[in-house]
Amino acid sequence: MAPFDALKMARERSLDLVEISPNAVPPVCKIQDYGKFLYEKDKSDRAARKKQKVIVIKEVKFSVTVDEHDYQTKKNQAVRFLGEGDKVKASLRFKGRQMAHRDLGYKIINRLILDIGDAGLVEFMPRMEGTTLHAILAPSKKPEVVVKKAAAPATPATDSKPAEPSVPTPVQA
Repeated sequence: MAPFDALKMARERSLDLVEISPNAVPPVCKIQDYGKFLYEKDKSDRAARKKQKVIVIKEVKFSVTVDEHDYQTKKNQAVRFLGEGDKVKASLRFKGRQMAHRDLGYKIINRLILDIGDAGLVEFMPRMEGTTLHAILAPSKKPEVVVKKAAAPATPATDSKPAEPSVPTPVQA
């Protein structure tokens, strides 16, 4: 339909000519109330935003002289963050003469990556930026399913014979 005819038809109905998809050949338009169109578009945008997951980067800081218990605590924190769907930035800051022993820092970060295992994927391998060594871990794609075992039904001890399997009876119409 010609644009002039469509505008004429819309004005007769006291509605607006709304362009739905301008990139199509020919462009697609609808005759409707423009205010209603904006309301429905805003409503669908809000519904889409509600379903989005905002990814947050949580940071776990280590030092070259980290103790075993502190390491385990921070590793568990990183696993928990990854389980919640957040990214984890593992950073290790070198102070003073510790820069001469960068290999110790790489060992700690690589150990963390190995210990986390399937809970996360390495997004950025360990790299130096100034005096800080850091790596970024992303949550793994597969969802972890926690299966709880159902309690077995209690059977009375007096019933010694096994239960017979039930046979379905035909239904008469």
